[in-house]
Amino acid sequence: MKRKAESRHLQRSAAVRGGGLRNVSKNSHPLEFPPANEPLDDSSEESEVDTDEEKQGDRSMYHTLLSSLKSSCGSFAHVYDKRQREQEGVSSAEEDEQDTELESESDVSGDAEVEEVGTEPMESSEEEVVESEEDRDIEGTAGQLAVDDEDDVEDDDEDRENNEASMSISSFKLHTTHTLAEADVQKLKEGKRKFKAEFPAHGMPMCKWTTTNDSLHKEDDRLASYGVQSRLQKHWQSIHKKPDCGDFTSAKQSQFFSLCNSYQDILHSNKNAFLCGGQDDDSSIMDAYLLHILNHIYKTRDLVTKNSARLSQQAEQKDKTIDAMGLSQDQGFTRPKVLIVLPLRSIALRTVKSLIDLIPSSCKVSIEYKNRLFDEFGNGEDEDNEALKEGSKSGGQHKEKSQISSKPADFQALFGGNNDDHFRIGIKITKKSVKLYSDFYSSDIIVASPVGLITKIGEAESEKNKDVDFLSSIEILVIDYADVILMQNWSHVISVVGELNMIPTKQHGTDFMRIREWYLNGQARYYRQTILLSNFVNAEINALFNRSCLNYRGKVKLLSSYSGVLPKVVLQVRQVYERFDCRSALDVDDERFKFFVKKVFPKIKDPLQGGIMVFISSYFDFVRLRNYMKSQDTSFCLVGEYTKQSDISRGRTWFFHGKRKIMLYTERAHFYHRYKIRGIRDLIFYSLPERNDFYAELTNMFEGVDNPTCTVLFSRFDSLRLERIVGASSAKKMLNSEKKTFMFC
Repeated sequence: MKRKAESRHLQRSAAVRGGGLRNVSKNSHPLEFPPANEPLDDSSEESEVDTDEEKQGDRSMYHTLLSSLKSSCGSFAHVYDKRQREQEGVSSAEEDEQDTELESESDVSGDAEVEEVGTEPMESSEEEVVESEEDRDIEGTAGQLAVDDEDDVEDDDEDRENNEASMSISSFKLHTTHTLAEADVQKLKEGKRKFKAEFPAHGMPMCKWTTTNDSLHKEDDRLASYGVQSRLQKHWQSIHKKPDCGDFTSAKQSQFFSLCNSYQDILHSNKNAFLCGGQDDDSSIMDAYLLHILNHIYKTRDLVTKNSARLSQQAEQKDKTIDAMGLSQDQGFTRPKVLIVLPLRSIALRTVKSLIDLIPSSCKVSIEYKNRLFDEFGNGEDEDNEALKEGSKSGGQHKEKSQISSKPADFQALFGGNNDDHFRIGIKITKKSVKLYSDFYSSDIIVASPVGLITKIGEAESEKNKDVDFLSSIEILVIDYADVILMQNWSHVISVVGELNMIPTKQHGTDFMRIREWYLNGQARYYRQTILLSNFVNAEINALFNRSCLNYRGKVKLLSSYSGVLPKVVLQVRQVYERFDCRSALDVDDERFKFFVKKVFPKIKDPLQGGIMVFISSYFDFVRLRNYMKSQDTSFCLVGEYTKQSDISRGRTWFFHGKRKIMLYTERAHFYHRYKIRGIRDLIFYSLPERNDFYAELTNMFEGVDNPTCTVLFSRFDSLRLERIVGASSAKKMLNSEKKTFMFC
């Protein structure tokens, strides 16, 4: 029996191995976790075998954690000691005698500690409203899924019956109650799962889904089959139901919700976003994952409410037979369960509005700080669509309505609203109200930009009294409009994902007896569902999905075949594609530069007429070419994302009049400004653009030029970009052919 107890100790010691602990300040709460080893690296493909010394260290750290918990919480100590005595064969009679002797002492010490925990202050963000003492929801334990006094005590009998019935068949219960064996964890750490099966993608004829499982999750057009919370079902059906699609607006939406409900990691890389003219399609996909999020929040809330009622009833009856370490484990370290990462405030406003629309009317009797949301995230227009106010920002530049209207349609759709990329907002959902701008530790959902989150992380690193423990219990991560975030700073996304599901540095009023086993074992990242949505896929998105998404439920991603954008080039342009050899992805930048210097630059160094524009996708390549051309005394000008507006205007004028022969132009500058460059005679794509529409836009900028020429440099590592521009079939031939030069007219 002692061996069994020791094995349970070793299982819980995985909390140290799996998540790792951060540095703890000297003034930390007495219930904080002890220091631990370094966190695991998600990107490593080989997992090291623990040595005997490491196992012994992990066991000692686990015992330290148990000691601190037992000393601070009498009820926890009672339950733990009872389980240990049962495992060691102690009879119930002996147990009762021991309980009688220790009852009064443990009760007194336990009450004292609980009172101390409840008084611990919570940190508030600059984006959060500091609530009054009457409105702040302490509700038992700070930061957990607590229950409102009046709202949650009274649950409709019909809802309770429906929820209990659906709970038994829902993916939510199957997912959250699953136990991972140590062997399964090791396989997940290795990250060597392969995609096995392929299935057609409804509504996308040139796409198909592929999964690491043997089959996709069972699909149905009725929400009842998924165990969706009853009130959500009725409200959804009242606003979305169509006769030919069951409870969904389309077969595409039905299939995507089925994937979300399976709790697998999802990479949707062909999302027809609103900025590309796909308003209905974009809203359909958004509504599907928002419904899944709300169902997860309400299921968690119902479970906590049910367990809290049972615990309260048994406490009144003084029934100590409850196994609080097993049956009532329904929470994480902190309350926030969902993180939605978005690029701009205008998109966040659209997402939050859709989220509120999907909440049943009875659950949003009051929506707090709704006007503040529209003031801070809107574009200055009122509900009557009055004139656009000045001051709408895009890429750090102020644009008036007339300036925006002269841009392409996708630019107007994306940057026509509030373009601030620094924001974060907490959303708390109770039974009868929605509270915006809630404190993160009392929120259910956090909507934020990568910049907003990375700023918070930086504050936690520089100031000891701040932390980002609100990211420790994220169970659903949604990164929407990833293609737009790529134009900002993708490294911020990588940093944010790296902070998720870490062991917290502070206690935050957590009831440790109700923390799920896989949180304590440091396995939360293997239960986190990640939903990545983008208009296209590239190497960075693939790397994040492959290395940082380790859900034990498996993965599913969309494979797309493209027809290309060459038909959109309306001018007669001679397009020459030059392939250069490269053995490794690590060497591709150097090999591209060498090819340009040897083969391309000698032809353009001293042009007679000028008008040569060099398009560069990467800012680092832009700086490299700039420095090289300076060393060669080349006549050139710059248009980059960090170039001053005055220098851009001067450079465009010089280039048009021939005073500067060469212009270096970056993709991000074009993304944020969509300049119309005049005077182009020859166009060189030093690297292909990520956004395929940019290729056609730039190629169509030739004006009054005889025999315009476009030169494109590419390698086999540019296959994803290449097939989006020339088409999948042509890209395959160009990458596998013995020839290295190809021409399109």
